[in-house]
Amino acid sequence: MTAATAFDAVDPQARRRTVWLIVGAGAVLMAFVAGVTVGPAGPPWWRVLLELIDRLPLVAVDSGVTERQWAIVWEIRMPRVVLAGLVGATLSVAGASYQGVFRNPLVDPYLLGVAAGAGLGATVVFAAGRASTSTWWVDPLPLAAFVGGLVAVTLTYLMGAAFGAGRSSTTLVLAGVAVTSLATAVQAFVLQRHNDVIRQVYSWILGRLSAATWDDVRLVLPYVVLSVTALVLHRRLLDVMRVGEAEAQALGAHVERIRLVVVLAATLGTAAVVAVSGLIGFVGIIVPHAVRLMAGTSYRLVLPASVLFGAAFLILVDIPGRVLTDPAETPIGVVTAFFGAPFFLVLLRRRAVAS
Repeated sequence: MTAATAFDAVDPQARRRTVWLIVGAGAVLMAFVAGVTVGPAGPPWWRVLLELIDRLPLVAVDSGVTERQWAIVWEIRMPRVVLAGLVGATLSVAGASYQGVFRNPLVDPYLLGVAAGAGLGATVVFAAGRASTSTWWVDPLPLAAFVGGLVAVTLTYLMGAAFGAGRSSTTLVLAGVAVTSLATAVQAFVLQRHNDVIRQVYSWILGRLSAATWDDVRLVLPYVVLSVTALVLHRRLLDVMRVGEAEAQALGAHVERIRLVVVLAATLGTAAVVAVSGLIGFVGIIVPHAVRLMAGTSYRLVLPASVLFGAAFLILVDIPGRVLTDPAETPIGVVTAFFGAPFFLVLLRRRAVAS
């Protein structure tokens, strides 16, 4: 039996998943090359491409890139691209997981107060004077944002347990809205008393990848790997959840345990990437829905494909932010909102027509 014959004999759904995952991997590779080769400073894109080829095993190409020029690529562009890929992959798979566990296609990774809690933590650091902490062995900004996001989600879960029987999806969402409002109010109070840091806080809220370093990549990588792995391992259970909570329980699924693990894993990953990138909206809505429109609705494909296409998407949308307003930069949150807001309105319209 030839390889082509064996591939044709595979289950059509499995073959479809394989094809789309290969396409997603190709999209990540092309986005990575584009992200590394394009930039307002450094060598021309084609020289960077030749240098990347030259660094492959058993390949020798004269790229003409000097060590100083390569340092710009390696120390500035490369960590930014890698971090954008990690952030995009995490936000996308977290969004798809939230949508599956809450059976609501319009929720995003910031649903349970992660964004508001992280924003409050960052605001407190700015208000306290970040310059005074420059000698600390760890940067307090990502640490405070991470802790703030986790505390907000913990409060959401405690409220959901106290005021809702069985922690229903609706109760958790409402608790998340309450915690978000509380954290936002406290943040506004802090900013009112320290209006000299409003610009810094606003810049962080709009999302930032311009200061990305390899230290940021190493900081978030363990959390991203743990979060993404846990979520992808629950892809079949999320397919079971699609039929409804009562039906899933009848089929033997432990709905409460599934919801707890998925929400905790998605929140852990979201809080980690938000801590180093700021708030980048709409990624968790755009990418999972694009995957569903292109490849189907089964979470066995949606989750791993969201990881790949999410990484590729955020790497690509970061490129305009670097070059449109040179020498300044357009915050990546502005670029994602530019694409995400119309897409979100289209989704609302589709739901209205369907109902």
